[in-house]
Amino acid sequence: MKRVRLIIFNAALGPLDYSVPDDMAVEYGSVVVAPLGPRQIIGIVWEEDRLPGESVAASKLRPIFELLPIPPLRAELRRLIEWTADYYCAPLAAVARMVLSSGGAMRGPTTMTEYRLSGSEPERMTPQRAVAMDALQGEQATIRELTELASVSDGVLRGLVNQGVLEPVEVNIDRPYPQAQADYDEPQLSGDQNTVASRIVAVLEAREFVPFLLDGVTGSGKTETYFEPVAAALRGNRQVLVLLPEIALTEAFLKRFESRFGAAPIVWHSSLKSTERRRAWRAIASGEAQVVVGARSALFLPYASLGLIIVDEAHEISFKQDEGVRYNARDVAVMRARFEKIPVVLASATPALESLQMAESGVYERLELPSRFGGATLPAITTLNLTENPPERGRWLAPELVEALQDRLTKNEQSLLFLNRRGYAPLTLCRHCGHRFQCPNCTAWLVEHRFTSRLACHHCGYDAVLPDACPDCGEADSLVACGPGVERIADEVKEILPEARIAVATSDTLNTPEKAAEFVAQAEGKAIDVIVGTQLVTKGFHFPDLTLVGVVDADLGLEGGDLRAAERTYQQIAQVAGRAGRGSKPGEVLIQTRHPKAPVIAALEAGDRDAFYAAETEARRSAGAPPFGRWAAIIVSSEDENEAKEAARAIGGTRPNIRDVMILGPAPAPMALLRGRYRYRLLINARRSAQVQDIIRKWLDTLDFPRGVRVSVDIDPYSFV
Repeated sequence: MKRVRLIIFNAALGPLDYSVPDDMAVEYGSVVVAPLGPRQIIGIVWEEDRLPGESVAASKLRPIFELLPIPPLRAELRRLIEWTADYYCAPLAAVARMVLSSGGAMRGPTTMTEYRLSGSEPERMTPQRAVAMDALQGEQATIRELTELASVSDGVLRGLVNQGVLEPVEVNIDRPYPQAQADYDEPQLSGDQNTVASRIVAVLEAREFVPFLLDGVTGSGKTETYFEPVAAALRGNRQVLVLLPEIALTEAFLKRFESRFGAAPIVWHSSLKSTERRRAWRAIASGEAQVVVGARSALFLPYASLGLIIVDEAHEISFKQDEGVRYNARDVAVMRARFEKIPVVLASATPALESLQMAESGVYERLELPSRFGGATLPAITTLNLTENPPERGRWLAPELVEALQDRLTKNEQSLLFLNRRGYAPLTLCRHCGHRFQCPNCTAWLVEHRFTSRLACHHCGYDAVLPDACPDCGEADSLVACGPGVERIADEVKEILPEARIAVATSDTLNTPEKAAEFVAQAEGKAIDVIVGTQLVTKGFHFPDLTLVGVVDADLGLEGGDLRAAERTYQQIAQVAGRAGRGSKPGEVLIQTRHPKAPVIAALEAGDRDAFYAAETEARRSAGAPPFGRWAAIIVSSEDENEAKEAARAIGGTRPNIRDVMILGPAPAPMALLRGRYRYRLLINARRSAQVQDIIRKWLDTLDFPRGVRVSVDIDPYSFV
């Protein structure tokens, strides 16, 4: 190849042509360093006929500087990058950038210097040094990463290095990982589990693309079942990717994996240190990595020999990315499996309606685990009508639920209270003048967090100290917390059951895999009597002595106009209900609601999932909503409100008039101000036959916007704020 076309990581420029020096051998997928003006940039060699662009005369081409020492991106991955960019209306370079997500991995084998506490004391102990030394116990990382861990300045740590309190350690970044063994501890599977596992193994060994929907009730042993095809992939020296929806689930999963295969899998998520990220990336690209467990971004890693993809809790909305490239990892996983010609397993006790419809139409193959493993039974579900039997004044738990909590504590059994609302209270106001605490950057109330005595925005991260007096009228002791969050429910349980050991499980309290692992160990060791948690506790956890689940407010998810509200509410409550009675003791679920006759609540109480999904399917069909129609959104934002409004009006004013396509808006987004940017939305509803992406691209390509305006496209949106 004497000339090449590169994807470069500058979406504004598009692909560029370069010449190849005589002593350099490149191929499609090679990653290279090339000049761009006075700078050096990274680019990926791509098939010229797949990238539109004007051909430049050979005499004008600048030569590539360097071929980076990593394997070329395989054709299957290049096709996935193209498909993702095309389907989600994203720049090709933005998708390709996700593949090369570890800059350090682009260079060859190397060592680096990390630092750890040496055991020595500094000559002079300052408050900042004391904080740093306390925070860094047992840690080893680069100075930059240690400053983040300790929340101190770089200078504080440099001073500790100079005094020998932090010692340097030379680290071989690319040291090999322990190898998993397919036959380390083989379990005894039930008949249903064996049937399901054998079918997936047969497809894996035949090297065929088959998308499976593994539909199993909570506690049916889906994880142990799909571990068998994982073992088959290990025997065939092929790589496996397991996608999990939450980092907090990772440690519990790793523990189960290690006990089955004798070694932990490789982990991939945003909390990895740069050295861990580089080591994992290179092991995946070389083929050394056997099994990768990760968040959605693990889907775009350059696997050398991928043989199986598993998407656990495949219904989870956290698989949909809402910023940057707005892709759904569940759907992209199916497409990656298709390009790789391998099986993909979507595992869930409450599948997305879209997945069920794909199974009904024969696109996905449905595999069922209809009963719990080991003879455990599904819990009994009862609704508590709060309009007829409300909680005591100033409290949030109905008398029947309080009695059930007391009964479980007497029996030395565990209980779980579910409320999908973090913090102490969702709104704080002044009883004297009515002032409400609002985020300065978002259209959202500040949430009181009593554990930290702060008011916080759950959208942008802004927080402030909870004042003693109203900032508006100056009245002292006038601030009132309105409504409950999990912290307030935990306080109520403490009043009712003062002897109970209570744990609050949210993304605030379990914000690292290590904290999640500690929580699981305490729950499994029966050091916790009552768990109070958000959606984080609805999935993945298995506590044999947990026999009571109380849903504090089943109506909460039905508010706010979310087009998938009923389905999401059903999934969350069914999942959290599935935490009860997973061992030998029977479980009970009490659902507090003011609308016991609402279809979703009635279906939960009756345990009639099929009836709920049938009704929801017909409602979607009549509304032309997914999976029977297409949705897309155009989001316009700017720090200048008038600029955002005018850009949105320009888009609305040039809307195409196309049959089978309805365009609504522009209108201010429900979250009209988010992270300091004013936002407007347009919603597109179209028949399945409409080429929505082509329509949007042609529509927006005719328009120019001021530099401060961002216009993003969300195909198949899950968030409507």
